[in-house]
Amino acid sequence: MRSAGKSRTTRHVLSVTAATAALTAVAALGGAPASAAPSVGRYVALGDSYASAAGVPTQTDSACTRSDRNYPTLVKAALAPTATTDVTCGGATTVHMTTSQNSSAPPQFQALTADTGLVTLTVGGNDIGFADIIVRCVTLGLFAPSGSPCRTSYTWTGTDRLAATIDATAPKIAATLDGIRQRSPQARILITGYPAILPDDGSNCPGVVSIAKGDAPWLRDTQKRLNTMIATQAAAHGAVYVDTYAKSVGHDLCKPASTRWTEPLLTTAAAPFHPNAAGERAMADAVLGALG
Repeated sequence: MRSAGKSRTTRHVLSVTAATAALTAVAALGGAPASAAPSVGRYVALGDSYASAAGVPTQTDSACTRSDRNYPTLVKAALAPTATTDVTCGGATTVHMTTSQNSSAPPQFQALTADTGLVTLTVGGNDIGFADIIVRCVTLGLFAPSGSPCRTSYTWTGTDRLAATIDATAPKIAATLDGIRQRSPQARILITGYPAILPDDGSNCPGVVSIAKGDAPWLRDTQKRLNTMIATQAAAHGAVYVDTYAKSVGHDLCKPASTRWTEPLLTTAAAPFHPNAAGERAMADAVLGALG
């Protein structure tokens, strides 16, 4: 009996030691402890370049600018789903959920199945013309750095055309969320917002990127309007909104390389105006936090 008791005690100590090691390993991945990690079954990642991690080394799919350090890969590592399909692709819009984007990128919804347990989605930025907005504002800022030339170009008619475009994108986000639910009725659907690109205090950094002084706060507010729209649609269509903006404040492209999570125009760490590896990690942490 004493021998058996000693054996049970030894097994208990070993069990506690093994459990502690497992929790430590999961924490190192930035995820929830193994005992708290939800069982997600099959995981499908949908979305645009903020989800594919455009330009972040190492790129594993050049046609879709997809990185092996994008937030879906980090979420997969933390949750260990039974299966994962990552079809995130740079340049994707809501249209590309149901139509092909290029010869190697079929409609993203084709990845969805009835047994999918988790879907993450980042989309909407390209629907409002993200790339065109950046090109226009950076170019116009060169000629009127102290003014608000970009804002003027979008509002000269008396209507803020970007605000109107965001409002017009709302039904597209709604239809996308409904489309996911129809194809994967049991899935938890998480749709992310976009992390801070410019300083949250409305300042600019002309030595880093030529966004005019008066355009910076307007662009910040425009991004917040987009995030608010996405959050509203998530709430109305049975999805969970993942706030990636709040914790990214102070990590915008104006900050030093060691601090920023979003890259400026001249960079090798990611595509310009996109999250770097640290930014993708922060997005993954926000997704894992939303899962509980």
